[in-house]
Amino acid sequence: MQLAGMVPQEVAVPEQSVLQSSLRDAHFYDAYSVSDPHADRSALQIWLETVSRTPAWVETAMTLRNAVVARLGLKHLGGLSDFSATKPAASYAVGDRVGIFTIRHLSDQEIVLGDDDKHLHVRLSLFKDAAQERVVVSTVVHIHNLLGHAYMFFVKPMHRIIAPSVLAKIKG
Repeated sequence: MQLAGMVPQEVAVPEQSVLQSSLRDAHFYDAYSVSDPHADRSALQIWLETVSRTPAWVETAMTLRNAVVARLGLKHLGGLSDFSATKPAASYAVGDRVGIFTIRHLSDQEIVLGDDDKHLHVRLSLFKDAAQERVVVSTVVHIHNLLGHAYMFFVKPMHRIIAPSVLAKIKG
């Protein structure tokens, strides 16, 4: 059962987010918000709990993505929920991998995850907006070359489905 306010809404990247400074020269960015049912939990705790419930169809899409891009010489990322669900959030640090991403910034209020490859780099933030009692997941992409543009042509429509679907898995 989903709580009221748990349907993701497209919003602006929060002004206080670490990602704000990277928006000016980004090739793509978006943000989705839901009510924060976990005022007592850190951004990382919410991220870990949420991606551990990644829909099976999203993991299947990641498997297909990995098979296709491997032929282009891009990284095989694995799946969103490929991490040890038994590892406590407090044991993670900047530089650690969590699923397909590496932690780039870590605070109770915000976790920034990312991955860099030859075609683009991506940053994802889960930001706890206490003032509005919401959680905002933002994605920022910087493209490096023609391959990155081609990649985003196919990925962008899927991202706009996947990001809200994963965020909808936040539960109270």
